[in-house]
Amino acid sequence: MNGLQRIATAVQFQATDRVPVIAQVFGHAARFCGVPLDNYLQDGNTLASCQLKAWERYGYDAVFSVMDANVETEALGAPLRYSENQYPVVERYPLSPEASCDGLTVPDPEQAGRMPEMLKALAVLRREAGDKVAVIGCVLGPFTLASQLLGLEKALYLAVDDPARWGRFLDFATEVAIRFGQAQMQAGAHLPMVFDPAASPAVIPAAVFREFELPRLERLFQAFAQAGAMANWLHIAGPAAPILPYYPKAGVQIANFDYPVSAPQVRQQLPATCVDGNIKPLLFVDGSPAEIAAESAALLDAFRNRGGFILSSGCEIPPEAKPDNIVALVQAAGNA
Repeated sequence: MNGLQRIATAVQFQATDRVPVIAQVFGHAARFCGVPLDNYLQDGNTLASCQLKAWERYGYDAVFSVMDANVETEALGAPLRYSENQYPVVERYPLSPEASCDGLTVPDPEQAGRMPEMLKALAVLRREAGDKVAVIGCVLGPFTLASQLLGLEKALYLAVDDPARWGRFLDFATEVAIRFGQAQMQAGAHLPMVFDPAASPAVIPAAVFREFELPRLERLFQAFAQAGAMANWLHIAGPAAPILPYYPKAGVQIANFDYPVSAPQVRQQLPATCVDGNIKPLLFVDGSPAEIAAESAALLDAFRNRGGFILSSGCEIPPEAKPDNIVALVQAAGNA
């Protein structure tokens, strides 16, 4: 089996030759290749080249076009500050809390900001890797993108003070995600991962997730399924246990779980959903290959005979991760 086949088979809870491994290698690919991070994040050809070299070195089952959490925000008018070896930060949010989103236009992925560079990266990744490995894009989820139009604190106040207007921001963000995700699949992605850190219970209560986020995720994942996504993948890091029961209704088929959520919790709350996780990302920086191997073995044991499991980190593997620790992650699946 190849990487794409392993993941597609695991999503269906069928037997694979080994447990699939998705090492969430984003900016680390630039560090691995000795490329400045700001170059990697702004040039699709550079991103794709680094991703392919890292994949060839490590042998995991997916490559990513992930840039950072501000691609859509920048395309909607937020100026960013770039630096050589750090992810960019927003210098000014596009809207004030008093503003309406009614005049906003969904950005054209072929023209706006760095969106075309991400599409270019996906085209190269799919051309070079074909169907040997999962080619994964990324869109910001509704809560995160809507929050980034205003700034998180102001967005949360708006959700409390004027829920109807906040709902319109979320609807707009959902349309942005649908259009960008569809463009990514047209460019070559097997699926776009929905990355929504602001929807974590570390930020909003589960009741707010149910009221505001869940119906937008349903709409988003229905659109992706209709466009031919291999699977619907939701990535919400942090203590996500309170919202896991909503994932099946949303249409989630791959559920990322971070280290604050235990394997038994996931098995209990998502018995029929493929899950990926959950090694602590900083362990790839501070830990040893033996520690990664031990954590991996424990996860593999926890999901043995269940199916529907992808060995992974709980969130992005930091750019400064030790290469030997990523090797240990991949080898653990082969040794199981």
